Amino acid sequence: MPDQPVNDAVLSVKPLGFPWQTIDPFLFCVYHDDAYPRGNAAMGPDASLAGRQMGQDFAGKDGWRMYHGMTVPGFPAHPHRGFETVTIVRRGLIDHSDSLGATARFGGGDVQWLTAGEGIVHSEMFPLVDSTKPNPLELFQIWLNLPAKNKMVAPHFTMLWSEQIPRRQVRDAAGAATDVVCIAGRVSDLSPLSPPPDSWASQADADVAIWTLRMDGGARWTLFAASGAGTRRMLYFFKGSHITIGGRRIDGPAAIELNAARDVELVNGDGEGEMLLLQGRPINEPVVQYGPFVMNTQAEIQQAFIDYRRTQFGGWPWKDDAPVHAREQGRFARHADGTVESR
Repeated sequence: MPDQPVNDAVLSVKPLGFPWQTIDPFLFCVYHDDAYPRGNAAMGPDASLAGRQMGQDFAGKDGWRMYHGMTVPGFPAHPHRGFETVTIVRRGLIDHSDSLGATARFGGGDVQWLTAGEGIVHSEMFPLVDSTKPNPLELFQIWLNLPAKNKMVAPHFTMLWSEQIPRRQVRDAAGAATDVVCIAGRVSDLSPLSPPPDSWASQADADVAIWTLRMDGGARWTLFAASGAGTRRMLYFFKGSHITIGGRRIDGPAAIELNAARDVELVNGDGEGEMLLLQGRPINEPVVQYGPFVMNTQAEIQQAFIDYRRTQFGGWPWKDDAPVHAREQGRFARHADGTVESR
């Protein structure tokens, strides 16, 4: 049976699985938290890989995973069509390369927002650049759907650099702090950076929001009602003992669907608590997904496979399917048009 509303602020409470349950317009949300050891000469783990299912290592042995990587952890070249990925890197680094010829290294609070559109192939590798101490990696990857009219737009990626992303610390009457990071969607007086032009988040009435929250033990913070009618709101309470919402205690970790039409006060429990909030007005279109392709009909999925076999979505211009940058390379992005951003 579906969860029944627990009060007029909380619509449902579910356990946090893997991946995290999402609601329209979001398709997928996963949290990676890997305690990688120091890096070896190839920027892979300076540790034995024995006992791992190489190429498909998701078990979390010793607190970290190789994922689909064979030398460096991560996700070698793979295709996407019909949606967007939003990758929020809280700790560690990602080396990006794609079929358009774009490449980047980002992390430490940076966000990459990639519109796959009509099709792109990209790799996401996790170089362990520090050879003297551990290389922790913590990130969210969120899949945001595209409406039918934009599923075949040209691919595009945007970098939202940590230094530019709006953030604010708010203290309650007792002095306890709540830290808010505003990746998409206005929160209080924080206005976000612009999402890609064809994103659902760029539609004026889509009411898309992506925020991260960190609350001191006992901190109180009011989440105001969403501005749009029909908006849905999911709060992922992924670190902390418990949280009280609308007078209801909820033990963590939990995925909590909130009533977006009303203000709700969040009261964190003992110790530090952390949350991710995803919000948006539903696209309300059919979703047909097969692996890395998300379209509106089965025929469109079949066409995606035909197109990928025929064109490889532009081909792969890199020497291997899991490229990484030099150990000493800083954060940067080189776009398909040759524009370079450095940090």
